[in-house]
Amino acid sequence: MTAALISRGKGRRAAAAVGAVSLGLITLSACEKPTDLATVTVGSSTITAEATPGCNGDGKMLDKKQVESCITKKGGKTITVHPGEKVRVGVEPDVAKSGWIVIGGGPVMREPSKETYRSFDADTLFMQQNPQTGQTTYTKSVTLQVAELGQGQGPKTMWHFTLKQKD
Repeated sequence: MTAALISRGKGRRAAAAVGAVSLGLITLSACEKPTDLATVTVGSSTITAEATPGCNGDGKMLDKKQVESCITKKGGKTITVHPGEKVRVGVEPDVAKSGWIVIGGGPVMREPSKETYRSFDADTLFMQQNPQTGQTTYTKSVTLQVAELGQGQGPKTMWHFTLKQKD
């Protein structure tokens, strides 16, 4: 009689284990693939973000309307930058393979990068140039945009961060 109780208990445990594994697989199959991350590091502070909502083409080029919307977006996670500091921007290897650029107060990269991280002078990121007069000014806060480029001219994914200058 004891043997019957033991075997019944083992059967229940086995059925529970199979059920848990099945439920886990169903849950995993329902999950979306996470978006790639971009990281900004200043000194010992680091912030990481997924693609900005509405600015992820899932591997395809963003359409013109999406690009216009993404370029004008402000905000994202915020990090404080002291004058003269280095700002390090990093992307995942598959983003680097596609090529990526950084835009601060204006364009700060002449060519797309294929590296996983780049360093920039904070002063360059906060610099804005008036297109009519050519006069350079500095702003106290800037939206830093990181854009993964596709085969064409436009971006596939964009990330937004806010850099605030510390006095």
